[in-house]
Amino acid sequence: MKEIKAYVHRNRVADVIAALKNSPAWNSHPSPQHNLTLYIVQGSLVPLDDAERRYSIDLGDEVVSEYKLELHCDDAHADEFVKVIADSARTGQTIAGWIYIMDVQQTQVIQ
Repeated sequence: MKEIKAYVHRNRVADVIAALKNSPAWNSHPSPQHNLTLYIVQGSLVPLDDAERRYSIDLGDEVVSEYKLELHCDDAHADEFVKVIADSARTGQTIAGWIYIMDVQQTQVIQ
């Protein structure tokens, strides 16, 4: 199993989620083994416009409201999900976000 973490701009996150849910890997049969979680975070991406610019008094620096997606999936679907995220999160900037892929050592389904 893989864990995919992606940091994307807030104006791209809806497109990323829609693209993931429309991908063949998302709808794999008989039972897809994936889980998507979304967090609102403050990060250091380059702002796309003035609406994204914020100053954090706690951090003493400019931050950007961005989203962190965590997707756990079967190894066989990881490359497809990474491609879907990368393609749908594009903003035209040199760096529009980050994607990390990690191995998950063990999982337990709660029933």
